[in-house]
Amino acid sequence: MTNTLTVGGLLLSLLVLTANLYPWWTGNRDPKQLAAFGKGFGAAACAAACPGGILGWAHSKTGGIANEAGGKTGQAATGTSPTGGLTSGQLVGLGITGAVIVVLAVFLVFLSYKAAGKKDKRRIVGGAFVGSNLCLTAGVAGALAWLPGALNAAGDGVAAAVQGANFL
Repeated sequence: MTNTLTVGGLLLSLLVLTANLYPWWTGNRDPKQLAAFGKGFGAAACAAACPGGILGWAHSKTGGIANEAGGKTGQAATGTSPTGGLTSGQLVGLGITGAVIVVLAVFLVFLSYKAAGKKDKRRIVGGAFVGSNLCLTAGVAGALAWLPGALNAAGDGVAAAVQGANFL
């Protein structure tokens, strides 16, 4: 498990990202072609906000896998060892009501995965892989720093609605 992405992990993430964007870029650039990848990326970003549990563990485990496989890929392709770490980042501040929204979001993506065809299943997994890895970097984590607060606010709204607040 890791909280830091290496240059090798970035390489592997960029390869997966390129493999998903290339057909869209060379095709008719229909945004619907990116939907499956976006679902996976979104679920991974939500999981990255989790400080622990299965989703937090999966997020950090994905980084370790990317670092190891990307390092070997870079070594085999170029003869250099891309093991230097990138500046790490983290999504922080997820509360219990936000956690409910995270679990629901990840569950919805899981249901989408189960209903998807073979190509879209690969795209969902690719989006989750790339999203999880890039959320380990300071730049992407910084750009998504608003996410835990938004998840918490959505969860607070659901909790308030269920408890009857503001209905009358």
